[in-house]
Amino acid sequence: MEPSVTDLRHFQHGNLPEGFRQMLIDVHADAYADQMDDPFHQRFAWFVDHWTGMDGFSCVVAYDEDEPVGFAYGAPLAPGREWWRSTAYEPNNGYSSTYAVSEVMVRPSWRKQGIADRLHEALLKERTEDLAVLLVDVTHPKVQALYETWGYARVGEQQPFADSPVYAVMVKDLRD
Repeated sequence: MEPSVTDLRHFQHGNLPEGFRQMLIDVHADAYADQMDDPFHQRFAWFVDHWTGMDGFSCVVAYDEDEPVGFAYGAPLAPGREWWRSTAYEPNNGYSSTYAVSEVMVRPSWRKQGIADRLHEALLKERTEDLAVLLVDVTHPKVQALYETWGYARVGEQQPFADSPVYAVMVKDLRD
């Protein structure tokens, strides 16, 4: 089945349209509808505000006509604050500038069409950092396996918040 989504729109810090924040929150609420009783998921608006306020924030949103169906976003991490620092991972030859992929999500009605892959690829296409890093819930091995097909390797685990899941820390070399 051909994906019905052909429109990927790029957004960045300092140039976000009116309603952008709420659109991200609404897509998240649909994507995680079965988990919205979890206080961690209920704080998503805080994460949106945190990430969209970061210098270097970038986001790609997939649309089916005018309907937002998924997005991927992130931002560069400050030197010394890279998520892989809590692991034994050592970047090759000191190439350590890191872009954090904070979110990749697709609403349920549009899943299994390759949209997440397209969003992720579009998000990283123009990045100049050496590495990309993301976190994936350790109880979701299929998601971790998907990220491995995208070139990520698991380098450790961390729990960034007391009420968050334990995450696998996954790193991808962007210099290829």
